[in-house]
Amino acid sequence: MAPSVSELTAQVTETSDKVAQLKLDAADKQGSDPSYPFYYPYYDLNEKWPPTQVYEHVDPGLKADPAKPHLLTPETKLNHISPYLGTEIAGIQISQLSEEGLDELALYAAERKVLIFRDQDFKDIDADRQIELTQRFGRIHRHPTSGNVKVYRDAEHDVLKQILPDHRINRTQWHSDVSYEKQPAGTTFFFVLDQPEVGGDTLFGSQVEACKRLSPEFQKRLEGLRAVHSAHEQAEASRRRGGPVRREPIEPEHPLVRRHPVTGEKALYLNTGFTRRIIGFKTEESDYLLKFLFDHIAKGADFQIRASYRPGTVVVWDNRVTVHSATGDFDLAERRHAVRLTPQAEVPIPA
Repeated sequence: MAPSVSELTAQVTETSDKVAQLKLDAADKQGSDPSYPFYYPYYDLNEKWPPTQVYEHVDPGLKADPAKPHLLTPETKLNHISPYLGTEIAGIQISQLSEEGLDELALYAAERKVLIFRDQDFKDIDADRQIELTQRFGRIHRHPTSGNVKVYRDAEHDVLKQILPDHRINRTQWHSDVSYEKQPAGTTFFFVLDQPEVGGDTLFGSQVEACKRLSPEFQKRLEGLRAVHSAHEQAEASRRRGGPVRREPIEPEHPLVRRHPVTGEKALYLNTGFTRRIIGFKTEESDYLLKFLFDHIAKGADFQIRASYRPGTVVVWDNRVTVHSATGDFDLAERRHAVRLTPQAEVPIPA
């Protein structure tokens, strides 16, 4: 699970001494400095935050022109990866989109679920501008346990090892980012700064198509059910490895099937990372139903894609209607350094 990015400029001065030491450590271990030391992970064990307050979220996609003239210009090149999700986009810069273009980006991300922008300058623009652009999609989430400001993976900071230890057969873990929040993630931005020579992609699956594949009668049975999404396990895992717990973990209830506020599409809303039990069901009943749905989502290769990264790639996806998983298929001695900006969306709407 990728940590979040927030308050970039404010935290640089606080971490300057740590950055210097980490730079030396990384150089000793891997023979080179990271390309973007500004985005080093920031961990303060004494940092504490109050509970996140619910705010009114209005999705910018609701204001967008369905024709998307500011996003899908004559210069824009599209390559659809799957009928259900995933479109590669070239010929346009996110950093140069107008307000109308950003609204259209929100709509297109909701429709296509995952957008893979190539040849972007996004990682090189000012951090304030990054925040300004992504705040249009919602309040930026500050992660309670992970390395805020950045995601950092190398021999010294291997998040994959921390999250998925050796007792797991594989490192795939389908999830929707911070679904344990009262207002979970919506339109999300992710870009890689340093990447391994081979591997380190991200798998994405459509929760809309996963829902459609179920029989109409089964869908009806799921609608109206609610499930608990827990932050406790992530908090405890951070404590065990000596990491921070900046905000006390919560366990909100969310609909098992949610409706997207812009497209109106119905999507399953559960994941192995955070969904723990179904309200009103006995333990065995809940476990069996969740296992069936988890397996259905994980095995649906025909409504999944694999997003690859190359220099300048920015992936934008809608966490409300997708699940994703990192792929731990690269040499963990190599550096994989990435950034995620995670705007929070509305309180999930029941189908």
